[in-house]
Amino acid sequence: MTGPTPPVIEVTGASVTRGGQRVLHDVDLRIDSGELVALLGANGSGKSTLLRAAVGILPLETGSARLFGTPVQRSTSHDRLGYVPQDSTEAGSIPATARETVASGLLGARSWWPNRRDARVMTALEAVGMADLAGRPITRMSGGQRRRVMIARALVREPELLVLDEPFSGVDLPTQELISELFRELSAVGTSILVVLHETGPLTDDIRRAVVLDHGRRP
Repeated sequence: MTGPTPPVIEVTGASVTRGGQRVLHDVDLRIDSGELVALLGANGSGKSTLLRAAVGILPLETGSARLFGTPVQRSTSHDRLGYVPQDSTEAGSIPATARETVASGLLGARSWWPNRRDARVMTALEAVGMADLAGRPITRMSGGQRRRVMIARALVREPELLVLDEPFSGVDLPTQELISELFRELSAVGTSILVVLHETGPLTDDIRRAVVLDHGRRP
């Protein structure tokens, strides 16, 4: 008899100090399977820090973080995670095509077959409306186009959990709507999504829960 499904993300009592300053103060965060959750707050509220701590990029000073029920430091579930950082537009400095950039998202993955790589790359690019620019160097793309390529790079692993930091930052409204429709489609098939936003925008009607941070605390 199996027990209940663990949360895809479970952060408990998380505190983080950076540069000698406490950024997170005893924060809890839980994302259950299939949820689309927005993490909201003003600039400097600790949203990006919490996101990075939740997926194991930043160490916790106190508290714990678990992915799919396993402590993040020991987790073997990173193949099930797609992560898009806030500074993903910096990929524009890398002399690679969109196709090559997305294919790099499969490096280290254990769940893909080399003879399926190209098909998966093109499927991910099609999902973000960038298939026609697959051969273009990302150094010749706008910030919004690079953002979409980096989302495709996260999608190429076909993750169960998608974590994105400000995916709407610096992109126009049509691109925001395209990304929002993609999130709806992913959520409809059971993908869990945690997304940092300043404003809910086109996702307002689709967000299941909103988690607010204020100066590194849950109000």
